Amino acid sequence: MPAASSHRPIFAPLLASFLFLTLPMGSWAQSNDRPQANWELANKFSTQALQRVVYSTTLQPRWIGKTDSMWYNWRNGAGATFYLVYPPAKVRRPLFDHVKLAAALATAHRKPYEPNALPFTNLNFTRDHKAIRFTVDSTRYEWHLVTEQIRNMGRPLRGDSLPPDEERTEVQGGGGGRGGGGGGGRAGGAGANQDFRNFSPDSTAFVFAMNHNLYVVEVGKTDTVKVTSDGVRNYSFGFRDTSTVQQQDNDDDDDDQQGGGGRGGSRVRDPRVRPNVTWAPDSRAFFVQRNDSRKVRELYLVNVLSEPRPAMSAYTYAMPGEENVSQQEIWTFRRGEPAAKQANVKKWRDQRLMFTHWTTGSTKLRLARRDRPQRQLELIEIDLPTGATKTLLTETVLNANLEAQAPRYVKGGGDMIWWSERAGWGHYYLYDHHGNYKRPLTSGTWRADQIPQIDTVGSAVYISGVGREHGENPYYRHLYRVNADGSGFTLIDAGDFNHAPTISPTRKYVVDNFSRVNAPTRSVVRDVTGTMVMELESTDVAALKELGWRPPEPFMVKAADGVTEIYGNMWKPFDFDSTKKYPIVAHVYPGPQTEQVNTTFNAGGVQQQLAQLGFIVIQIGNRGGSPLRSNAYQNFSYYNLRDYALADKKAGIEQLAARHSFIDIHRVGIYGHSGGGFLTGAALMLPPYNDFFKVGVSSAGNHDNNIYNQNWSEQYHGLKAVTAADSARLRRTASGRGPAATTSADTGFADDSLRYEIKVPTNVELAANLKGKLLLVHGDMDNNVHPGNTIRLVNALIKANKRFDFMLLPGKAHGFADYQPYFNRMLMEYFAEHLLGDNYRRSAEIR
Repeated sequence: MPAASSHRPIFAPLLASFLFLTLPMGSWAQSNDRPQANWELANKFSTQALQRVVYSTTLQPRWIGKTDSMWYNWRNGAGATFYLVYPPAKVRRPLFDHVKLAAALATAHRKPYEPNALPFTNLNFTRDHKAIRFTVDSTRYEWHLVTEQIRNMGRPLRGDSLPPDEERTEVQGGGGGRGGGGGGGRAGGAGANQDFRNFSPDSTAFVFAMNHNLYVVEVGKTDTVKVTSDGVRNYSFGFRDTSTVQQQDNDDDDDDQQGGGGRGGSRVRDPRVRPNVTWAPDSRAFFVQRNDSRKVRELYLVNVLSEPRPAMSAYTYAMPGEENVSQQEIWTFRRGEPAAKQANVKKWRDQRLMFTHWTTGSTKLRLARRDRPQRQLELIEIDLPTGATKTLLTETVLNANLEAQAPRYVKGGGDMIWWSERAGWGHYYLYDHHGNYKRPLTSGTWRADQIPQIDTVGSAVYISGVGREHGENPYYRHLYRVNADGSGFTLIDAGDFNHAPTISPTRKYVVDNFSRVNAPTRSVVRDVTGTMVMELESTDVAALKELGWRPPEPFMVKAADGVTEIYGNMWKPFDFDSTKKYPIVAHVYPGPQTEQVNTTFNAGGVQQQLAQLGFIVIQIGNRGGSPLRSNAYQNFSYYNLRDYALADKKAGIEQLAARHSFIDIHRVGIYGHSGGGFLTGAALMLPPYNDFFKVGVSSAGNHDNNIYNQNWSEQYHGLKAVTAADSARLRRTASGRGPAATTSADTGFADDSLRYEIKVPTNVELAANLKGKLLLVHGDMDNNVHPGNTIRLVNALIKANKRFDFMLLPGKAHGFADYQPYFNRMLMEYFAEHLLGDNYRRSAEIR
């Protein structure tokens, strides 16, 4: 017995080693269900490779004037064609003779063109609709539709300017409506090529900004009146830096704080800029919002690629819980008066002002003000001559963030439409012009959240929403029509698809683009009763199918509560073998303002290419991830802006693995960008998820939301108002020296004895728990999610003696731009190496 027992430990390892050495790597991999990464297939379905076989996936109707005629450009396997459509007669034909235009253009431009590949995709009609105009290589051409003659018009006008006989082509009736009526006056931002003059609606006066102040000019007079005098940097009405070069892509908050003036420029330019003022409908007055960011602290980035030496850029950036944040003001000016005046709209400390608008005339101004915790909101009306303020509507919510939309009006001076989540789902309610409640326009356990158009003549409202149609994915969007008295509620675009409608200017027809992730786009014309009038186009996927392409598969699982339905998409390799085991990789974005789970058709994408290496790739939602479901669904993340999504991701993947034997639950990867990068880091560091997720790629992650955008973090994590004593206890708790504080208030306040407190859990705190393989990537010029978010995590991981990978992308902002292909390849190699066992980092070459 002793002899036999002593022999066994020697013989068994020798035999195992011999078998391992004599088996080829491929056989070893197959015997363990670990296929080598299929780079040939992945490269075959890269974005670049698919360009030649991916054609138009959505039809963009361009209505001609205020008529029911429209044109569009569509590309399929036969090439690109411009079409003219007239729905009343069910006519669809080429807009022009493509062969004749190509020949004439070749002669005029001295360069040959194919009729099915003309060198332009956009055009404008002349106002008499007898000719079209387009630009080729900085030359403007006109093609007469009847005589079929071409005319060289020279260089286009600068910026957005058009000749007086040319009609701008615009999309009518698409998307959600903004604003609350009135306004007009050609208001706009300070674009580099825009006219600096912001004209009144009657064109008798204009206003411009210069050196942070406003100037008014009466047309026909030589005098320029300076109507503000205290404008300075970070407390500006608009300015242009005429001497410095700034290539920083400032985020929205920075633009707000700077007053819309724009700081970029590669040369000395006219210091006058177009201010964001909004004229009253009667042209007698205007208003402008000014932000005071003088006390807001600055954040810094260093552009190491700047020549001849690295350059630092600074921008004001308020962080969560800071005392000094941007203060918002409303200023008005009435023609004939010597100076602009500030309106008294103050109620809550650090309040935000939204939806400022004229209704009728120029004596009353309306706006919404919301407290800093974003749980109280009021719609108010200001009588400008007296300064009196009247509260029209109020909204309040506890332990959740309060969303809002601009009021809309059935007609000028008429009934008001107000959006609210007061019943738990977003819906529209009708009030009279003075704020007296009349009736709901929508109701039920679904979300109505856009008003593409209002028919003021027919007293009808077009409403877009999600989740109403039973048996469908609750994120599929549909268009509805309802009379202003609440009657006649009608579904216009029926069908189990995600719909993207565009309403004609006459409101008689709707162009409906509809698709699913597994169903290519179809485009049809419907009338306003929902009846289909005519077919237009279907996305051409014949060439894709010849390559072996297959669409992703939508799925539904339960959240970790076992009740809530969670939706997602699954991509499989195109050489899929159901008898094999595949690692599963989740592409994530946790929200809370959106869920990045596709609902419309897309022929390519990183998920699809990654799957071809030999992975099952999924997108999957989570509670707290989208406002489109319900207020309760989104606010699952409130006061928990780090951990809320992970339980649902894990539960969903476990259900998929139980449902499909080809999923290897022991090889799970995760990746995401921005908030998805943040969640990826948490997944590999927060128990018990750090045992479940084995490999992660985190890009541009906001790993420490305490140094992220003040407004976003406070809105979605939740801000607390506390007494001075509570504030001290909170600070002791954060340092581990005291019990948790109790809040003294849950809403905004004007009492200076109270303070705001917020502490968002971070990934930095979890560094000691890292397991598995983690790749961190960030651009060093990211002024949305500052690179300090990732570098702080890097520092903590080093101190915790953890092994990880880190890549800094020089000169890149939040989006990686021309470095995106490099990052995508790095991401795919990382998963191939650590989930499939293929090591692609044996040399410097990236193949």
